[in-house]
Amino acid sequence: MDSSNAIDENILLFFNKRPGALPIYERLLKMLTEQAGPFEVQVKATQISFFRRRMFACVSFNRVRPGIKGDFLTVTFGLGQRLSSPRLTATEPYPGRWTHHAVITGPGGIDGELLDWLVQAVEFAEGKR
Repeated sequence: MDSSNAIDENILLFFNKRPGALPIYERLLKMLTEQAGPFEVQVKATQISFFRRRMFACVSFNRVRPGIKGDFLTVTFGLGQRLSSPRLTATEPYPGRWTHHAVITGPGGIDGELLDWLVQAVEFAEGKR
C-alpha cells in the first residue's frame, strides 16, 4: 500500500484492539507523507513498516518505557548516530546503526522534531548499501 492511499482494511484490523491509537497513526502518516513524500506501507501482525527502497521506520505497540498507559504508538527508526533526547530510547544493535524508539501518546506528539528525525531516517536508509 502506498502512503498516499486511504486507511485500508489491514490497518483498521491492526488497530482493532487499540482504536484510540488510530488518530496518532493517521496524523503520522499524513504529516510524514507531506515531509518525506510517498512511501510504501506494509502491515504485519505486530507492526506497520514504512519503506522506500529499504525500511526506514515502523510503528508498533511495544512498551519500550515502563508505566505507559492509555493509547500510544511506538515509532521506531534507525540512524547512523545516537540522538540525545528525553523523548527517545536508543540501542546500537551493531556499530554505526542506532535504533531509536519514541513513545507517542497522542496526535500532538507527531511534531516537527519527530518528523525531522524520520526524514533523517529515510535519508539514512536510502544511503545504505
